[in-house]
Amino acid sequence: MAKTLTKVKLVAAATVLMMGVAACSNAENAGNADTNAGGNAAAGAGNANASKETYQIEVLSQLANFAGTQGGWYGKILKDKFGLEMNITAPNLAGGAAKFATLMASGDLGDLVVFGNDGQEYRDAIKAGLLLDWTKDGLLEKYGKDILANVPQAIEKNKKNFGDGKAVYGVGHDASNMPSGPSEGNTMTYQIDMRWDLYQKLGNPKMTEMEDILPVLKKMQELEPKSDSGKPTYGLSLWGDWDGNYMTLAKQPGTIYGYDISDGFNQGTLLEISANEEKYQGILEDNSYYLRSLKFYYDANKMGLLDPDSMTQKFDDVVNKYKDGQVLFSWFPWQDSAYNTPNHTDAGKGFAMVGIGAQKIYSYGYSPFGSNRVWAIGAKAKHPERIMEFINWLYTPEGMMTTLNGPEGLTWEMKDGKAALTDFGKKALRDTSQQVPAEFGGGTYKDGAAQINNTTLKTTTTNPNTGEPYDWNMWSSVLKDNPNPVEKSWREATGALTPKELLTKNNQIAVNNAVSSTEAPAVMDTMLSQKLSQVGAVIKEYSWKMIYANDDAQYDQLKKEMIKKAKGLGYDEIIDWTVEQTKKVFELRKQS
Repeated sequence: MAKTLTKVKLVAAATVLMMGVAACSNAENAGNADTNAGGNAAAGAGNANASKETYQIEVLSQLANFAGTQGGWYGKILKDKFGLEMNITAPNLAGGAAKFATLMASGDLGDLVVFGNDGQEYRDAIKAGLLLDWTKDGLLEKYGKDILANVPQAIEKNKKNFGDGKAVYGVGHDASNMPSGPSEGNTMTYQIDMRWDLYQKLGNPKMTEMEDILPVLKKMQELEPKSDSGKPTYGLSLWGDWDGNYMTLAKQPGTIYGYDISDGFNQGTLLEISANEEKYQGILEDNSYYLRSLKFYYDANKMGLLDPDSMTQKFDDVVNKYKDGQVLFSWFPWQDSAYNTPNHTDAGKGFAMVGIGAQKIYSYGYSPFGSNRVWAIGAKAKHPERIMEFINWLYTPEGMMTTLNGPEGLTWEMKDGKAALTDFGKKALRDTSQQVPAEFGGGTYKDGAAQINNTTLKTTTTNPNTGEPYDWNMWSSVLKDNPNPVEKSWREATGALTPKELLTKNNQIAVNNAVSSTEAPAVMDTMLSQKLSQVGAVIKEYSWKMIYANDDAQYDQLKKEMIKKAKGLGYDEIIDWTVEQTKKVFELRKQS
């Protein structure tokens, strides 16, 4: 969970990402009419609530990077529309699992509860009677009409998996009834991005496999050996604070080939699983993408391309290095924004996707069932109907557009049936330090952004009121509005408007098929979970040591030691369990 949380910190610096909303396909036009009606009803209820005494709710969010009272423009909307104030508790910032355990022991998790996944903690909260059944007193039917209209399969999944087919204790995130296909925005979750200006100076060299990246980065480093502040540049800069049971950044290259150590169904594994084929590999298998990645980083270090601080620094340290121009490569397109400031891009300097010939980039795909982060209501909430009204609003076009893109009239407006950014929006959504006018809540735009940090539907879902995605980055008015020199150069060179368009055209995306089941995802028993932690500690420790090995002989010796120790602690048993669960997923894919 930590890696996702930290990632969102950076994304928030360029755009506000929180929640998604209603599905829109031709087969669901009637449903969209209901959605709009439900949205208006919810709005009316919200305005009525604004005249009531303000209700302060305690929000426990395992995904939040903020603790305290939701203020600013979003806080004002919550108060004006719903009569709500939110006090957010964020275990991610302090306390972690221990904080959650303390709240569990107290018998009260708060009024609105957002779980980082639907694993053991969610299940324990249900068993302990700490979460409200949404079917009680017709709560969902009365106050959650848009949720039922837009994501009925996500509700049914939760009912079958966690409520014995009767109760509903929450709903998963990122649900969408969009047609099957890549669910990402203009860019993918993972890409091969480089300093485009330097890449062009080198004549746009062709790269087929990931190993071909390193010679190109070496030439880039020679072209620009110093950063903006005069510090040494590096091809790659890594960090370890995202690590769990393996070195997280060693699993990223696999995603470029269509594999991930998560299938979106089972909980944490050591298995790399194909997005769209019945294939998998243990991360310590010969020629696994994980081991191949360690060799890639080791070779980068030998070439002087790896930042020597990689083992000890944190993600935020790396962000600052990107801002300064010390790093020339990225696996994550959302990370580009740290360098791609107007000062850099106006000068023709910036990151963009370059790609390799053999890539087949992993896409999580649209799923009507939703994924594993859960919205729930605490069993002791005094006014659960008002909380449900708020959650329901998030599934309306109004709620989605507001939460994701800011208040209408401030950051965006409707023009000829389409959404377009205002002059203020063009500044604030790219530079969130902009001051918000007092009538909209005051403070900086960033400080006023929604802080719960979870989604409802995919943000790329189509808004029935505009015919375009909710995400402002994908609006036609934005894409066509004066692209910066880097974007213009990339489009001219590739003949595409966006990276996703180019990858789709070249058939270089592997889309994960959505799956659902009448049983909850499997969770390891306590003994196997303990073995996983022990094995993971070994893999993580040795992965970093291998990258910084003095020579090939030491690298090979460390690799042998890692595999031997991991197997001695139960690696094969963990893999066997995961393979068994993965085969179930493959069967479920066929039924989707």
